[in-house]
Amino acid sequence: MPLSEAPEDRVVEAMRYACLNGGKRLRPFFVMQTAALFHVDTRAAVRAAAAVEMLHCYSLIHDDLPAMDDDNLRRGLPTVHRRFDEATAILAGDALLTAALGTMADPDVHADPAVRCELVSRLAAASGAHGMVGGQMLDLLAEHQDLDIAAITRLQRMKTGCLIAFSCECGAILGRASCASRQALLAYAHDVGLAFQIADDLLDVEGQENDLGKATAKDAERGKASFVAVLGVERARAQARLLIEQAIAHLDVFEGRAALLAAAARFVVDRQR
Repeated sequence: MPLSEAPEDRVVEAMRYACLNGGKRLRPFFVMQTAALFHVDTRAAVRAAAAVEMLHCYSLIHDDLPAMDDDNLRRGLPTVHRRFDEATAILAGDALLTAALGTMADPDVHADPAVRCELVSRLAAASGAHGMVGGQMLDLLAEHQDLDIAAITRLQRMKTGCLIAFSCECGAILGRASCASRQALLAYAHDVGLAFQIADDLLDVEGQENDLGKATAKDAERGKASFVAVLGVERARAQARLLIEQAIAHLDVFEGRAALLAAAARFVVDRQR
């Protein structure tokens, strides 16, 4: 995302602001680590990881908009629409989405066009109406509905889990991994994704705005159902830890080569932001 003197580069500045000012980089980490399991060239894995992070950052820009979650703070800084303006924020999100797909389709990601097509197709599915975007739609509807635990699980699997699942599968696609390896990583991602969301819900209740870099107690203010609201703090925390142990067990097929993925799973529930 290089800057120039062109007047339209205001949108590039907003894209850079959204992507390069902190964040956990958890999704690209999953891409890099799963790619390493199958000896994928690091340069190719980095490009795929960057595409995933660009798509994730687009979703954050749009989620923060007044028409969505109406947040003023992200990663300890003003959200993109507060730092720039709403129109620029929308365009920056649009540009990051298209840049993510374009980056994933680049021959430098993989020499085989069939592999690149699968990556683009899977990323589009994970982020579209039956994935992340659909999950955000359910999240908005949840402000006016009472959801049970099954509905909350489906919502969060779509909104958060689908992109995490793709991030874990991405390295396996790049490495032409076996079906067994891909299924193990998807099972790992399924459990980590739910645990991640439960941890987010706990931080929304127990965390401090200064530590998190964003507003807290937003779900309760809007009357949204969450894992914590339905299960209570202690049961929710216990469920998250159970999910993490399940996730780590799925990595046994890699015979100790996935130690960093196991550590990342524990980080998901132990993090403070």
